Amino acid sequence: MREQVNGAGSQAERAYLALRDRIVALELTPGSPVREDVLTAELDVGRTPFREAVKRLERESMIAIYPRRGSFVTEVNITDHGLIADVRLQLEGHGARRAAERSTAAERAELAELRALVDRSGNARAPVMDLDARVHRTLYRCTHNPYLRAMLDEHYNLALRIWCLFFERLSDVSEHVAEHSALLDAVVQGDAGKADRLAVAHVRHFEAAIRAAL
Repeated sequence: MREQVNGAGSQAERAYLALRDRIVALELTPGSPVREDVLTAELDVGRTPFREAVKRLERESMIAIYPRRGSFVTEVNITDHGLIADVRLQLEGHGARRAAERSTAAERAELAELRALVDRSGNARAPVMDLDARVHRTLYRCTHNPYLRAMLDEHYNLALRIWCLFFERLSDVSEHVAEHSALLDAVVQGDAGKADRLAVAHVRHFEAAIRAAL
């Protein structure tokens, strides 16, 4: 799930990505305090960029800030999963459609490389989730719409945290990841309608798998 910042990157962006990934992977557990003194030292960032990152994550519902109490990782409310899936059903299909329509030749080559990785993926938690995140975030970038990309990223991160929470209880992880093969093929081939349908089916399958695990 780790995402690199292009070039040196800003401290705020670096802090945001690091905190986001720790929250999604449950390394910062739901309900736990976001300890500024500890985390700024670990991430080697200043307090101002760290607080910018925290505010950004608050807007994305991953951190809650309470006056005079501090900042805390939000709880995972499983009843929200259906609401998140409802939004993703609208966003993911549209995003895949735009990626198929707008991706450049270089981006399609990148997607083809990811498709090859999907075909070789196994069931181990960390590499599977890293690959899933790479596929989704690359597709979002290929939409060439920063507003759509931001919305896709935000709701994917919330869903990914739920996946982390239930990973060991899911029986079809390899099948879920394998669904990316056909989706990536459709985007690379520029088949927008097929990409849209496959992305929606992928979200429906994930939502059903989580419900079955409850």
